[in-house]
Amino acid sequence: MFVKDFREISRRDVAVAGGKGASLGEMTRVGISVPSGFVVLADAFERFLAETDLDVEVESILHKVDHRKIHTVESASAKIKTLILEAKMPNDIAMEIKKNFKELKTKYVAVRSSATAEDSSTAAWAGQLESYLNTTKRNLLENVKRCWASLFTPRAIFYRFEKKLHKQKISVAVVIQKMVQSEVSGIAFTVHPVTKDKDQMVVEAGYGLGEAIVGGIITPDTYVVLKNQKSPVIFDKNISNQAKMIVCSAPGTKEKEIPSAKREKQKLADKEILQLAKICLMIEKHYGCPQDIEWAYAGKKIYIVQSRPITTL
Repeated sequence: MFVKDFREISRRDVAVAGGKGASLGEMTRVGISVPSGFVVLADAFERFLAETDLDVEVESILHKVDHRKIHTVESASAKIKTLILEAKMPNDIAMEIKKNFKELKTKYVAVRSSATAEDSSTAAWAGQLESYLNTTKRNLLENVKRCWASLFTPRAIFYRFEKKLHKQKISVAVVIQKMVQSEVSGIAFTVHPVTKDKDQMVVEAGYGLGEAIVGGIITPDTYVVLKNQKSPVIFDKNISNQAKMIVCSAPGTKEKEIPSAKREKQKLADKEILQLAKICLMIEKHYGCPQDIEWAYAGKKIYIVQSRPITTL
């Protein structure tokens, strides 16, 4: 079995589902509203490498890397990625992925890498690996392979050596999740990320897909919420002028202009800010530590698409 539904995964499954996959499974199981999906387990990647004999080749290429010489890192990355993208995915793995995709009954999914060494507080892999939004049946298997290959981007290889992880076994699982066509999305930190105040929580919100905030393309609205009351209270709001957003467009995403009347409006209504704050507090309480949470709002509903420990406190 190379694929598991979110409902079959818990936070104890980081070794097979990666940090992202394990977290989404855990939240699904405790009733948090997570868009449905499944994880292509790290075993599938291992099996792919073994069956194509790439494991030996990859090892020998990495062996020649001197991470102080960036050209050796770049050359290794290019070679390994080409090998992975050109190799054929074993049939049984491909069939299982297609079958599970069909069961999601959706046209579009987000395909995200989930490294098995991910997001422990010393190794924040989150920014190192790739995501492919608005993936369809047509490019699904290709994008799974691209996620596998993203374990070997120059940045990820460099990071591996810098954090002395090159002797450890690092693998990658792939999260395949129903795409939320978010009207508004963003990030929430259950502890104030700047002042480190544990009684405050910060919500960032922008129109469109969250990649615009994560990628630093826009300045989001910022709402500060006091969380030590009986129920959360909005303490401060900073509304930004947002001129463009990222939206889904087949295949992938595109930038789109926002009508001027809408640009300076508050992106998430007060009612939704408080509703989101309550969900985030539930997640923080469940995990027992401050969380960095990605969320999306669509069709009057809030979805949680990722939660991980805050690594900077």
